[in-house]
Amino acid sequence: MQQPLISHLIELRNGLLKAVASIFIIFIGLVYFANDIYAYVSLPLKEQLPEGTSMIATGVTSSFFAPFKLTMMLSFFIAIPFVLHQIWSFIAPALYKHEKRLVIPMLLSSTVLFYAGIAFAYFLVFPVIFGFFTSVAPEDVTIATDIESYLNFVLKLFFAFGFAFEIPIAIILLCWAGITTPATLREKRPYVVVGAFVVGMLLTPPDIISQSMLAIPMLILYEVGILVASLYGNKSNDDDDIQENT
Repeated sequence: MQQPLISHLIELRNGLLKAVASIFIIFIGLVYFANDIYAYVSLPLKEQLPEGTSMIATGVTSSFFAPFKLTMMLSFFIAIPFVLHQIWSFIAPALYKHEKRLVIPMLLSSTVLFYAGIAFAYFLVFPVIFGFFTSVAPEDVTIATDIESYLNFVLKLFFAFGFAFEIPIAIILLCWAGITTPATLREKRPYVVVGAFVVGMLLTPPDIISQSMLAIPMLILYEVGILVASLYGNKSNDDDDIQENT
């Protein structure tokens, strides 16, 4: 009885070690370009700064640790497909054949959606909110953002939008597990609208623009998740009927 449990734990440990190793290897390849990476990520803010101003480093070690931290997080983002593959390799033996057919597309879709959320934040949200913040600053105030504060801010939004874009995956899995149904989720739309804006308020800066730019995609993705869950549910029912008839 103990040997299977131990073997599973060893397999889990090996998978985690491989995932960590993949992040470390990517980090080693990127760390030389840490300052260039930070310069690229800070472009949305620097392009909105008044002429003659720049970002600053108020901490003694900020100029080193901010690019270092960003490179480490970027390494994790890049390694996500491999990390998910390790998770898939661990859980696959416990799944039925029809479950495996669903899990593989879910893993691929979750990766693409996470990247899409980050790209949405960087290319669409950041220019808007940084332009807004710099435009409303008092005339006698010099804007000079600390690089560590900026990094914490953008990483928070990267994760917020990345995970928000996973809503369709979460809905499909909840319906797949029988926890809820597409019909029930449609009935909850009014509450979801309020909840989306509350989440946007908590995860983004305290302005209606950034809150809306997170809440509205969440609502759209909520509807996409319901649609896909409905289509998959109908397909599953048809497959079950065919198997029963045969």
